[in-house]
Amino acid sequence: MNTKKNIFICYKKCSTCKAVQNMLDAQHITYEIREIDKDTPTQEELLTWHKQAGIPLKRFFNTSGLVYRNLGLKDKLATMSIAEQLDLLASNGMLIKRPIFLKGTDVYVGADVKKYLASREE
Repeated sequence: MNTKKNIFICYKKCSTCKAVQNMLDAQHITYEIREIDKDTPTQEELLTWHKQAGIPLKRFFNTSGLVYRNLGLKDKLATMSIAEQLDLLASNGMLIKRPIFLKGTDVYVGADVKKYLASREE
């Protein structure tokens, strides 16, 4: 039996996060909410999720966000080390792509959360 709790990491003012939360509720999936702006993931958590998700670390960045644009990260990310990227992500929750859904060792980021939930409806 998997005793790990599902965790939904979101920003409460985000319309996409609200829509995904409605999908979770409609499918009767239990979860704990973690607000990304109040409880920013640590470097260790982000590294673990990056490895578990098997996706490039760049996909954890909220590339459409103001903080990302204001820091000019589009041009800087390619030259940054993994450690530097993790440090930056952990420094500001608004830099992190949302939502993130943790289901056991499965990690879904951004649009992948909706894809996962849609696949459960089929």
